[in-house]
Amino acid sequence: MYHHSNKSTVLISLLIIATLFFIFGFITWLNGALIPFLQIVCELTPTESLVVAFSFYIAYVVMALPMAKVIERYGLKNSMCLGLVLIAAGALLFVPAALSRQFAIFLCAQFTLGAGLTILQTAANPYLVVMGDQKTASVRISIMGVLNKSAGVLAPIAFTSLVLSDFADVSAKSIELLSVTDKNNLMSDLSASLIMPYCCMALVLLVMALLLKFSPLPDIDMHNENAQDDAQQSVSLRGLLNFPHLIFGVIALFLYVGTEVIAGDTIGLVGSTLGLANATSLTSFTMAFMVAGYLCGLVLIPRLLSQESALAGSAIIGMIVTIFILCIPSDSFLLSHSVLEFVGNKNIPDIIYLIAFLGFANAIVWPAIWPMALKELGPYTAKGSAVLIMAIAGGAIMPLVYGGLSSVSSIFTAYAILLPCYLFILFYAIKGHKVAQQSSANNPLSTQEFAND
Repeated sequence: MYHHSNKSTVLISLLIIATLFFIFGFITWLNGALIPFLQIVCELTPTESLVVAFSFYIAYVVMALPMAKVIERYGLKNSMCLGLVLIAAGALLFVPAALSRQFAIFLCAQFTLGAGLTILQTAANPYLVVMGDQKTASVRISIMGVLNKSAGVLAPIAFTSLVLSDFADVSAKSIELLSVTDKNNLMSDLSASLIMPYCCMALVLLVMALLLKFSPLPDIDMHNENAQDDAQQSVSLRGLLNFPHLIFGVIALFLYVGTEVIAGDTIGLVGSTLGLANATSLTSFTMAFMVAGYLCGLVLIPRLLSQESALAGSAIIGMIVTIFILCIPSDSFLLSHSVLEFVGNKNIPDIIYLIAFLGFANAIVWPAIWPMALKELGPYTAKGSAVLIMAIAGGAIMPLVYGGLSSVSSIFTAYAILLPCYLFILFYAIKGHKVAQQSSANNPLSTQEFAND
């Protein structure tokens, strides 16, 4: 077993996995910078630009089962190397995309990045459980979560610094004032600025894949670690319908991932619409609040708050902030001129800070829903986990719903879509997660039923 390895091997392995989790967050939250950037470069509407998020997150759903087969055949360590190579290939696809300014090629690059992250995350997560005492596994997972979100803070800042360093005053509004010729020349220069950073990213990822291949990170024998898997093959997906709390949990997670992506990936669009220069860096605001919320969760749960109370509180905060977003004028600067004056930028409208604060409301929803949804599933736990993973599709679908609403109303009022999402999450925290316990007496799951499935 891996957790009996010597301390130096465990430490090196932990550092390797930590680096991978940082990469997860960095690549994922580059989308927040990329969306307003491609809106300008490819001359897209807000709805069209949000297809960037769709093409990325839909890869998690489309590629989940194929990548699971890859892991089963080649092992965790080799699969992680393959994941890094696949992400590098996605980064290199940005070169022809940038040269041609063809949105379809950008979308192919995004899907490739998502596919690489799918296999990388699926392969890396088991190490956190087995690289030490299982009693401290939650601590290791929490540390990786903080690293993941911290990378989300840095990614948009790095993108803005590396890609837009020579275009400090460029915004969607400023480009509209240019002549057709000047506009095309500027957009070509903007697009070309992607090439060097993404080539460097690809090179770093390939070097990391090579180092990982020859690292002392042991490969885990998943057949031994998951000895119950064979028994669970006889458990059908149909049997999951006997657990309403899981079904409600899948819906809640779907809506949550959607709200998380909307909060992180649309803030740049709003900033660009309001004429803020370098709006690509604004996702960092959302992620900074998310890290703060994550750290609060680590301190408060379960010492002072139960998972259920924390989830309910998160949903209520999300609804309150959303109502403020819908009601506050887009030209209000009350927060930036008073409460948040210490930030040092008085030119950021209040609505930007409010959208960013959604990150705080969203921070602990994911870790709260998972244990509540998987509670008392017994032999259905593995398939329940697989269905919960597929709820990541919310990150692909919900931003498009937001974009559709923004096209018929405005980019500001479209945030109304978050209210029913948070309302359902609140329902799940208060009532939805208890439904199975209330109905278990009426729907007992016998051993014979498992056999029949």
